[in-house]
Amino acid sequence: MKKIILVIFLLLFGGVTLFMSSSVLFDWFGIRAKEGNFVPFVVWANWVCGILYLIAAFGISRNQTWAKFPLMISLIILILDYIGLFIHINNGGLYEAKTIGAMAFRTAITAILLFITIKILKK
Repeated sequence: MKKIILVIFLLLFGGVTLFMSSSVLFDWFGIRAKEGNFVPFVVWANWVCGILYLIAAFGISRNQTWAKFPLMISLIILILDYIGLFIHINNGGLYEAKTIGAMAFRTAITAILLFITIKILKK
């Protein structure tokens, strides 16, 4: 049961992440204008992580031990991206204040998903 919930959450989280980030990157539905001063490398990192969440969901659904690696890669990307965001901000780059909280949230969720995945796949 826990595995099914994890897979569904990863599919939803990955799907929404992929849709929203690609909407900003490719300016679908006018979402780019609504985002204000978005930081392109942050959006690209989110897009890549969205794909990795979907890959992890597939692996977990198949009970594959490799399924933790896409989440590990996502976590590393997000940590490096967060550091890059603060460098960007300190250099006077434009950004939205909500980006800081959103990055912290996404990084924490990814770490939790990785921890749960490792626990579930060990059983």
